[in-house]
Amino acid sequence: MSSVSARIERLPFGRFHRRLLLMGGLGYSFDAMDAAAVAFVLPVLRHDWGLTSVQTGVLGSGNFMGFFFGALLAGTLGDLIGRRKVMMWALLIYCVASVISAMTHSWPTFLAARIVAGMGTGAESAIIAPYLAEFVAKRYRGIFTGALAGFFSFGFVAAALLGYFIVPASPAGWRIVLLITACPIVMLLWWRRALPESPRWLESRGHGAQAAGVLDNIEAQFAARGIVLPAPEPASPNVEPATPTGTIAANLQALWTGRQARVTLMTWLMWLSITFSYYSFFTWIPGLLVQQGMSITRSFGYSLAMYCAQVPGYFSAAWLNERIGRQATIAAYMLFGCACALGMAFASSNGEIMLAGICLSFFMNGTYAGVYAYTAEVFPTAVRTTGAGTASAIGRIGAIVSPILVGYLYPVFGFAGVFGVTTVVLLLGAIAVVVMGVPTRGRSLEDIAAGEAA
Repeated sequence: MSSVSARIERLPFGRFHRRLLLMGGLGYSFDAMDAAAVAFVLPVLRHDWGLTSVQTGVLGSGNFMGFFFGALLAGTLGDLIGRRKVMMWALLIYCVASVISAMTHSWPTFLAARIVAGMGTGAESAIIAPYLAEFVAKRYRGIFTGALAGFFSFGFVAAALLGYFIVPASPAGWRIVLLITACPIVMLLWWRRALPESPRWLESRGHGAQAAGVLDNIEAQFAARGIVLPAPEPASPNVEPATPTGTIAANLQALWTGRQARVTLMTWLMWLSITFSYYSFFTWIPGLLVQQGMSITRSFGYSLAMYCAQVPGYFSAAWLNERIGRQATIAAYMLFGCACALGMAFASSNGEIMLAGICLSFFMNGTYAGVYAYTAEVFPTAVRTTGAGTASAIGRIGAIVSPILVGYLYPVFGFAGVFGVTTVVLLLGAIAVVVMGVPTRGRSLEDIAAGEAA
């Protein structure tokens, strides 16, 4: 354990960390609100602009296209130029693109703006968790990062409220909603003043004096509140591996070097399986219900209940991250998600549909609290955001492909076949996490990395 790591590990959870949680959490909330709001905007644009089903579908995929490239770029750049700089540029890009999309009058221009906005949200989603996790001691890192991801749920609930109350209120309602999603641009002023660069990243790049300066400022905040910090833990013989890094090519190669290759493959399978299954379930469940003649899918109460179920889903998983570990939390929530999806597929009453849908939202979204926390821990500092960004980008492939693939499967195998395939994919992801993953609960980031290099 380096001196930087030892100084971070002795910090109690305090006001500094709560501020980090709020700043990063607000970023995630607006990311989710921006992406979810598009679902409420598209029906209006289809009517007003006379769009075909294909054009509407392409617009719906714009965010995912941008998300893929944004996550990939943010991950690689975060390890090269710093986490803080990438995080702030990502926020600026998505806010400006959201404003432009609100001003457009044709679907090609709207698509271009949404792709760029998706790049911003994808970059933010990929960089926030690994960046802020580097400030947190091992004894509460899992619940901190899980709670950070939990702020996504607030964004989805906000999008549902905006979509139902503002979009239909006037012909320009959809433009007002998109302008609201651009409001976090004011957070740049706060972030620029209050967010320090990660001392762990600074140390990994050879900037030891700057890393020490950041920690001096953090420790001074605790001292100003009368908190006496314990002495740092003695240096540990476990150190992070000295893997050649420093360029995009070298960082990507480091992900597939030695035992790290197994961890990288595990994160890719984990992200691909949960994202593929998530969008398969939530894209096709409404179609199943409509086919069964259950108009509840169109009701405000049903949609809002589904969104609200995310909140306890995320935060219960964040709590379990520290109680039973990240691997067990992810696998358990994946398996419960499978059971709820199957229960919803074979539900025979509106009450059963409501209950299964709420439970499905609870567990499928809760899985992400474990996924974000786990992904931020299993890569060495020098390639942490590269690893997290590429895994997140691979997950977006599942979001793009799954609705298309399910569209081909449904006419042949029906909904039983669709749910069967997506459930198998989810089970494979859970197995990959349990079998190929590494334990991280109660271990410092440096100890995790050193263990994989041993």
